[in-house]
Amino acid sequence: MKVFHCDHCGNLLFFENTQCIRCGQAVAYLPDMAIVGSLDANNDQTPSRPGTWRSPLKAAEGKIYRLCRNYAVEQICNWTVDDSDPNELCISCRLTRVIPDLTAGGHKPAWYKLEVAKRRLVFTLLRLKLPIVSRDEDPENGLTFEFKGDTPDGPILTGHSAGLITINIAEADDAERERRRTSLHEPFRTLVGHFRHESGHYYWDRLISDRGGHYAFRALFGDERPDYGAALQTYYAQGPRADWQGAYISAYASSHPLEDWAETWAHYLHMVDTLETTAACGVSLQPRRPDEPSLSRVSPYVVSPVAPFDQLIDSWYAVTYLLNNLNRGMGFSDAYPFVWSPPAIDKLKFVHETVRDASRQRARY
Repeated sequence: MKVFHCDHCGNLLFFENTQCIRCGQAVAYLPDMAIVGSLDANNDQTPSRPGTWRSPLKAAEGKIYRLCRNYAVEQICNWTVDDSDPNELCISCRLTRVIPDLTAGGHKPAWYKLEVAKRRLVFTLLRLKLPIVSRDEDPENGLTFEFKGDTPDGPILTGHSAGLITINIAEADDAERERRRTSLHEPFRTLVGHFRHESGHYYWDRLISDRGGHYAFRALFGDERPDYGAALQTYYAQGPRADWQGAYISAYASSHPLEDWAETWAHYLHMVDTLETTAACGVSLQPRRPDEPSLSRVSPYVVSPVAPFDQLIDSWYAVTYLLNNLNRGMGFSDAYPFVWSPPAIDKLKFVHETVRDASRQRARY
């Protein structure tokens, strides 16, 4: 994630802000500019185009924006839409086709948290230049989200199926998510982690299966063709493989090659987002001892798809060392409680190269 500032007073802005807390200026995320920036009311408005905005940035000169409907009406979003776009929703909100029942108590705050996590996912996907195609654009293969709560007929399972990502809204409740993490013996469970993991299944379809990449995939992750449902039943009944730490990025990754891919994909997105924040904040580590992790100031180039993978990994080791020590100092568990084996690193490199190739292919068209 980048660091943003108010274009009027220079105050620090965060990705979720809708107003500068220093000067009170309205702010929003401008997807075409990839920034959270200030908004000025469009004084050239005509009756046929009310409620439009401009950015004071020189690079945005001549551009006119509208607030996403979920920003202007629901106060759920903080993104804008180009005024020439007929869609009332921003490029993130239009991916959601089912929202929680807002007549039920607590569902609107849950919806807000779900959309915040999804926007962070979409931000990273855009930064990596990965294809994001909605169901409106491609009814058969497009990406869409449904946010649902349990019903008397049964629980809603978080998962992916043919481009549809379903998230149980209970995951937006911190206490419930922690209960599930504990009951499943997971070291790490976050809302944005769900989005990153499930997006991995979608991009396996788009970047591996649709492009005939099965041979290279199976050489690292294994054959994905054995029964997926049976593999998960075995995992939940018997637990992970005893030797999972020697080949997988997490215990759950050992359940099936497709879950191994999705877990590795999610960890790659964790890494890219955190390192981009590290670069934006100018973090460096200069220890007193030469045998402790060190880190030169991270360049934004390091988190681009075309950067050498080794630079990414070296920076990540140092950052997780810092993150985990800071968390322990505050009395929290490790922010990143994982230890990577060489096979897990090879799989991460495969994800990196897959993203790089997809990014380059899009750049050619």
